[in-house]
Order: sequence, then structure tokens, then C-alpha cells
Amino acid sequence: MEKITAILCLLIAMFSIQGGASFAKQLFPALGPEATTFLRVWISALILLAIYQPWKHKFSKQALQAVALYGISLGAMNLLFYLSLERIPLGIAVALEFTGPLAVATFASKRLLDVMWALLAALGIVLILPHSDFSQSIDIVGVLFALAAGAFWGLYIIFGKKLGSHIKGGSATAMGMLVAALTVTPTSVSSLHFADYTGYIWLMALAVAILSSALPYSLEMIALRRIPSKTFGVLMSLEPAIAALMGLIFLSEKLSGIQLAAIVCVMGASCGSSLTSRSAEVPPQT
Repeated sequence: MEKITAILCLLIAMFSIQGGASFAKQLFPALGPEATTFLRVWISALILLAIYQPWKHKFSKQALQAVALYGISLGAMNLLFYLSLERIPLGIAVALEFTGPLAVATFASKRLLDVMWALLAALGIVLILPHSDFSQSIDIVGVLFALAAGAFWGLYIIFGKKLGSHIKGGSATAMGMLVAALTVTPTSVSSLHFADYTGYIWLMALAVAILSSALPYSLEMIALRRIPSKTFGVLMSLEPAIAALMGLIFLSEKLSGIQLAAIVCVMGASCGSSLTSRSAEVPPQT
């Protein structure tokens, strides 16, 4: 029963994250990706700080340095992902972003099998790139933004593991989210016009923050305590498909057959890497 509960929590978390991303994209016409990132990350940070209250604890200089690196990578990942989402469909953006964790797994391994999964993911990227035979072209700048977001997701994983050795639990995420909020602020200031924001915009921003960070983080922590990390990683491989479904339902984003095949390649690479890795784990994408 506990395993079933954990799987349900993880599935709800993934639908929540991608639902939040689809709501965020609906804010882009009014706010733009930079201001949307600002509101999402700052609201998330304030919620997590209120819940975990990290100021009640004392942290070493090394721990604070780890928080800074973790938070900067988290902020850059969120900003670059939203910049990509402005230009390309949600399902494709998520699939491309998954290359970050795959790259970390590949570089950490010396086995030929892991290189094979990386090549499968690379095939997915090639299929996504603009080509004369495609039935629907893709914005190359959006692709580059998504790949860059994936690179920072990879750094987020690396720095998150280092941070975990200094600070445990939600305090680490709360402090990291605060640094992420500070990181995205300079690029967002010129896009902010608080006096023009309606109640609807503030409610949507709150929904994005809760759906994209606070709720899925809590659910993923429940899942991680009840199922093996390898099972967690395999289930996380479903996220690009869920993103494509959310994009279709909420954003009317229809993908071509080749684009869907590209997403399947990335999902297959992620699932295969999780199944065959000695320490398969894809940390939550907060």
C-alpha cells in the first residue's frame, strides 16, 4: 500500500509541475518569461521559508557556499526553462531539459551502456532540431535555451548532492530557492510592473508557485521515502510525456509525429539510464 501511495504522490507531483508550467506560459503574454520567473521563484521562496524557517538553525561557511551554488543553478535553470517555453512547446522543452540529468549520469559512469543511453537522447535532440523534412519547425533559440536549462539542471544535481552533506531536509531547498530568487531578480527588474497586475495575474502567479514548487516538492519527498531511487528515476522518465499532454490540454500545442518520436527517445534514454544505473536518481526539479 505504501508503494502505491508513493507512486500516486509522484504522479500527482509530475502533473502538478507540468500543469504549473502550462499556467506559467499563459502568463507570458501579460508578463513575459522574466517577470513570470520572478513571481514564481519569489513566491515559492517565501512559502518554503515560512514552512521550514531555516533562520532557526546555524550554518557553516561551507554550507552557505553550497547553498549559493545550488541556488544560482536553480535560478538559472528556471529562468532559461521559461525563456525556452516562450518559444517552443512544453513537451519538447521538458524533453530537452532532461538531457542535463542524463549528461550527469553519463559523465559519472564509465560503462558503455550509459553511453548508449546518451546517444539515444542525442538522437532525440537531432530529431527535434529544425530540418526541412519536419512537418513543424522548431525555434532554434528556444532549443538552445532548453538545453542550457538542462545544463543548469545537471549543475543543480551536482551542487544539490554537495549541499545535502551540509544541510538536510527542507531548509536546504528553502534557502536555495531564496538564492534562486535573488539570482533571477536582476534580469527581471525591467519587466516588472506591479501596479498593472490584476488580481487574476496574482492568483495565477500564486498557482504557478504552488503547483511548480511547494506542492510537488512535498509529494516527491513522500515518494522518495517509500520507493527505491531507481523506481523514482524510472517514473520520472514519464515527465516529458506528461508535459506534452499538459501542453495539448492547456495550451493547444500539437506535436508532429517526429517530435513525439524525439520525446520518446529522450524518455527511453532516461528510463534506461535509471534502470541500469547503480545509483539511479533524478532529483526533484523544483
